[in-house]
Amino acid sequence: MTTKAITGLIVAVLLGCIGVPMLLVSAVLGGSGGCTPAYPNGSGQPGIGRWDREQVSIAATIVHVGVTKGVPRWGWVVALATAMQESQLRNLPHLGENNDHDSIGVFQQRPSQGWGTPQQLADPTYQAGKFYEKLLTIPGWQQMPLTEAAQRVQVSAYPEAYAKWTSDAIQLADAVASQGSWAILGDLEQCVSTAGWTHPLPGYQVTSGFRTAGRPSHDGADLPAPRQTPIRAAAAGEVIKVRCNAIDRRDGSDWGCDRDGDPDLTGGCGWFLELLHPGNVMTRYCHLDTAPLVRVGDQVLAGQPIGVVGSTGHSSGPHLHIEVHLNADRDSTGQAVDPVSFLRSMGIPGL
Repeated sequence: MTTKAITGLIVAVLLGCIGVPMLLVSAVLGGSGGCTPAYPNGSGQPGIGRWDREQVSIAATIVHVGVTKGVPRWGWVVALATAMQESQLRNLPHLGENNDHDSIGVFQQRPSQGWGTPQQLADPTYQAGKFYEKLLTIPGWQQMPLTEAAQRVQVSAYPEAYAKWTSDAIQLADAVASQGSWAILGDLEQCVSTAGWTHPLPGYQVTSGFRTAGRPSHDGADLPAPRQTPIRAAAAGEVIKVRCNAIDRRDGSDWGCDRDGDPDLTGGCGWFLELLHPGNVMTRYCHLDTAPLVRVGDQVLAGQPIGVVGSTGHSSGPHLHIEVHLNADRDSTGQAVDPVSFLRSMGIPGL
């Protein structure tokens, strides 16, 4: 996704959430308050472009299932394009002579081929889950053209037909996600502010802040949470770094990130990643339990799962250490600022 496209996505967020304006506290982005789900529980959800309310609701379900399973954005696009071709994003019943054998539902999966019972396949959430489960078993699917990845899952008689939906699927995936699909589908703790930002660890509070008297070199904020708690991207952006950083200060050896860290380690972040956002803002997420769910070069959306809480690196227990840097780019980390103050200025409550 280009910077222009990301900017457009954030504009879509502005249309998708309702908020109360606040003072501008960032000369880079400008903040505004409020974090209200646009369409709680799907009520009143509008159409998007050529797609009506029913179709957008099914698209939101497909994206939401992908998000909860930690599937990267390209997987949502493959799934949406498949559903567009198979059913026009309609939850079709068995159509008798007009059906392809015993195909059912959004993805036109067949009970006779082991996809599930007719009752299960009548549920778009179930069908999307089965689609992603099979997609994730295909080696190298993220590098495949959409047609090939979709065909490896569906085994269609007309595999070339999926390609024509690529552009539509990309646009609808971004539009649905930017409208706050997590909130639409009941995850009411996760919403995106009018400035395009969200809480990276909804429901958890900061216990150790930015450059306190006791920790003057602490360039971030710590949010303790149970191990494996999903960590969300605080805003849309590009993954610019994924790394393990854990060095034993006693002998300079590489401690590694395949085990918990220790407060005596020199290398601090353990498994970590950095996202570069529009306006040259960078966020850093440290101490992940395992390698991040995303890779360098991936484009992520606000609220997208990017990893899970752990205790790797310079750490004494499971928590998320998050940093915010202004005036950053791919070659410079810029200037660290208090992430709590910054996120509050972007309309994120609960920190």
